[in-house]
Amino acid sequence: MPVITVSLCMIVRDEEEVLARCLDSVADLVDEIVIVDTGSVDRTKEIASAYNARIIDFEWVEDFAAARNFSFAQATQSYIMWLDADDVLQEKDREKFLKLKASLPQEVDSVVMEYHLTFDMAGNAAAGSRRNRLVKRSRGYRWHNPIHEYLEVSEGNVMLTDIAVSHKRVGDHSDRNMRIFKKQIADGRELQGRDLYYFANELVDQKQYAEAVQSYTRFLQGPVEYSEDHMLACSKLAECYHHLGQKDKKLESLLMAFKYEAPRADFCCSIAFCFEELEAWHLAIHWYNMALGLEKPAFSMGLLNLVCWTWLPHVQLCICYAKAGQLQQAYEHNEKALRHLPDDANLRDNKRRLEEILQIQQAGGQLQEGEPEQMPEQEQDGGNQ
Repeated sequence: MPVITVSLCMIVRDEEEVLARCLDSVADLVDEIVIVDTGSVDRTKEIASAYNARIIDFEWVEDFAAARNFSFAQATQSYIMWLDADDVLQEKDREKFLKLKASLPQEVDSVVMEYHLTFDMAGNAAAGSRRNRLVKRSRGYRWHNPIHEYLEVSEGNVMLTDIAVSHKRVGDHSDRNMRIFKKQIADGRELQGRDLYYFANELVDQKQYAEAVQSYTRFLQGPVEYSEDHMLACSKLAECYHHLGQKDKKLESLLMAFKYEAPRADFCCSIAFCFEELEAWHLAIHWYNMALGLEKPAFSMGLLNLVCWTWLPHVQLCICYAKAGQLQQAYEHNEKALRHLPDDANLRDNKRRLEEILQIQQAGGQLQEGEPEQMPEQEQDGGNQ
């Protein structure tokens, strides 16, 4: 089977802080590097040239899809891979990519890879999604949307892999994105569909929660083109109500997500946390246990809070069971959390304290101190992102 050839296509601007880190992780895996620069004034071009990249200037027109499509048009190899400058491939994923490159069937049009966005204390992926990351050039797939652009792969043979691109974000682009949205609005464009959802996300980043509620509500009242967007809008709407102190509406927003898809562990954990805030321990325990019984979606392109399928329900169940006076169950879930985070100091301290208390109870002694010290809860804001 012939080895495929790959063009790496990137759009960049003032990325001197991260570009070398990205290219170090991927330059030897690809056959061509295309860097489309949208106006750098730092050392970005100088760094790119050190990797024998083909550097092309592109006048920035406040449209990420246009820049992405221009970069794809410069590619000359059989497949195109895209990355952002603050993305990297870890060593295990580099090895997987090389194997894929040597064995990819010619009939595959797009390869979906995982996109890891945040990481837990042990360095494991905590939140992530999936992207069409490697596509056959001859298919002519196009990017859409000026902001939060997406590569449309509506037809063709798609391969799902566990190769991951790790996003090591530096800086905040919210002001830039909001500027683009405000220009569109000033030019008389009415935001509709996905744009309403993405605009609401930017409002959340700007802490304009009441305004975000209006945009999410308008979006959710519209047609369902992609159920994942509606689910995440419910989650973000719940986050807004959390910050606005409207706990009933927060819970209603999370439950609304079940209109679009079957229950998922991340939503179940967020619902459980609502009941935890109310000190309704039996209800919180029910929802966290439900999360533990659910499998991660096999083919979801949306954002997932991955720790809800690993350690988070166990950590929170330890707390809830302890609050409910069921210390043996609390101990068991602390042990399960430790399997995921064996070096976590808080979990190890809780193990010690729970063992001491359980030994006292087994010996028939009287517990004087009350409940064991709580572990820090994962910081949640009413949503699941």
